[in-house]
Amino acid sequence: MKSSADGQNFVKKIFWILLATGALNFTAPAQPTHSMNTNKTEIADLGGGCFWCMEAVFERLPGVISVTSGFAGGTTENPSYQQVCTETTGHAEVTEIEFDPTKISYQKLLEVFWQAHDPTTLNRQGADEGTSYRSIILYRDEKQKMEAEKSKLEAQKNFHNPIVTEIVPLKKFYKAEDYHQEYYNNNPNQGYCRVVIAPKLEKLEQKKIIDIIPQTSK
Repeated sequence: MKSSADGQNFVKKIFWILLATGALNFTAPAQPTHSMNTNKTEIADLGGGCFWCMEAVFERLPGVISVTSGFAGGTTENPSYQQVCTETTGHAEVTEIEFDPTKISYQKLLEVFWQAHDPTTLNRQGADEGTSYRSIILYRDEKQKMEAEKSKLEAQKNFHNPIVTEIVPLKKFYKAEDYHQEYYNNNPNQGYCRVVIAPKLEKLEQKKIIDIIPQTSK
């Protein structure tokens, strides 16, 4: 008859054999993992006259996620469109452009910006006249500021008259009323859209600068 010590040794031997052969597994069960979304979007704030025009242009760039029409660069808080039109708020009509930097760069947006309006006319784009229609780049950090200044110097080579575009820090962006959003897409037959916006889009499409249809996810 085996002693209790012999019995314990026998149990230990069987235990280690089972563990070595993989019959026993004491590793913790796998836990479900959640992959982190590392895609980060960035925002550009640009004003080149009527925001209906600029919105329609930037919506047609692959890599742009959304474009919001609004106001910035002034002092009046939460201005209405009617207030901005009085030219007393200091605000310009601008577009807030959310984009995927892995698909389109801030530099590329600026290249399109220079081609989408005339940056050499002070406080005016075509028949639209006033400080609210001024050419303006509102930067969110020093990197955007440096890129904007560099881009402006490069763009000047393509214009005979000096570029008058402001490059200033963004203090706050105010979204315009809902009826201004997606204005061209929702009102393609409106007079201003047919006479001003449509020809501009067609010109940029022919140059392969923008796509024919909106690329945004809105």
